[in-house]
Amino acid sequence: MGIQFSGLSSGLDTANIVKEMMALERAPINRMNTEKTWHSSRLQAFTELDGKLRAFSDAIKDLNYSSTLNKRTVGQSTSDFLTATVGADALAGTSYQVEVVALAQVQKSISATGVVDKQAAQFGSGELRLTIGSEEHSISLEGAENSLEDVAKAINKAGLGVSASIINDGSDTPYRLVLTGQKTAQTFSLDASGLAGSESLGGITTAQTAQKAHVRVDGIDIYSESNSIAEGIPGVKLDLLQAKEGTTTNLSVTQDSKAVKASIESFVKAYNDIMSFIGGQSVTTAENGEQKGGGVLGGDAGVNSVKRQLQRMLTQSMPNAGAFTTLSQLGLETQKNGTLKINNDTLTKAIDNNMSDIVSLFTDSDEQQGIISQYKDYLFKITSSATGLLQGRKTSINASIKRIDSRIESMELRLEKRQSSLEKQFSAMESLMSGFNSQSSYLTQQMNMLNNMLTNK
Repeated sequence: MGIQFSGLSSGLDTANIVKEMMALERAPINRMNTEKTWHSSRLQAFTELDGKLRAFSDAIKDLNYSSTLNKRTVGQSTSDFLTATVGADALAGTSYQVEVVALAQVQKSISATGVVDKQAAQFGSGELRLTIGSEEHSISLEGAENSLEDVAKAINKAGLGVSASIINDGSDTPYRLVLTGQKTAQTFSLDASGLAGSESLGGITTAQTAQKAHVRVDGIDIYSESNSIAEGIPGVKLDLLQAKEGTTTNLSVTQDSKAVKASIESFVKAYNDIMSFIGGQSVTTAENGEQKGGGVLGGDAGVNSVKRQLQRMLTQSMPNAGAFTTLSQLGLETQKNGTLKINNDTLTKAIDNNMSDIVSLFTDSDEQQGIISQYKDYLFKITSSATGLLQGRKTSINASIKRIDSRIESMELRLEKRQSSLEKQFSAMESLMSGFNSQSSYLTQQMNMLNNMLTNK
């Protein structure tokens, strides 16, 4: 498009006139862009709601398991001798006295003397006799493979349950053979007399004897192949650190009320996040008639359905064998805005005195689905990536945005042609006005000349 000089002939600002006319014609596009922004905001809000529903599902995922609700904690008088780890099978309200008599250990044996060079071939070919328990095994060394390293490799290659290594003790003959058993109840001996240079080892002596772990729990002797004892106390694992016969560690197992309360608080927080979000989408009218709130999801049937369903499950009565049939009996109180508040005294009393009944309310039984399972099933359905609320709204909203984009594109093309047509019309008008102005100037000039001629006479 060439350079245009507006109003040179007519004196009118034709460029601004075209601009104002096009602004009027663009009004429908502006309205469509506003509608598009509204749809995009709704999609963003549905995505946010979906995220809160998923967060709620995550917050309650462990409340359906008795192992979570029956979580125990263990206290111990000292941590010098053992570490106790408690599981859900431990009996709450029990205490124990544990005495660590001996730690489990494997046998370790070492050559009495060392050699100067661990790679020197000095033992000659022959047989090593390794006796494990009452069973004797022969290990052959052949050819030039008869250094201290070769002896260790041959023992390890045999795979008999005794490993060999070489240490450096820093003496003039530093390299010594060390044999280590793999089991605490396993004893062994090594006879190297079948090797020509066996005297270089100086014999094999026992540096550490094999023995099982030994503890006394309330005076009862318990033995273990390792220093981790899982069945000495029901539901409690003992990891032994140090033995001192005659010294006891006092253990006490209690219900972990803090963990249960924290799980229920997570339920309430996630629930409240959803209700606060939905509440913020609704228009409320104050006593003075002033309206407040109102979001892009206000009045949406699907959102209102979510709110009603979550509230219904909150108040529904669950048939079970326990003392509690509704969540409100645990101290979960509904506020005017739909959120929950925990009555701490009621919840603490329920946990301390009726934990088994809380388990019955929350978890599944052979006859009845627990209330947490019902929440989980509903949340899984409503957040499904295939058929959930967000997916349904996303499909509808994206279709609307696509239709709007198509209409805007079509209208932009029409307006582009319309602007071009207006500019041509005003340009033609300017050309016509320019011609009229030229004719007017010519006629004026001719009249002036005629007048001058008449005046000179």
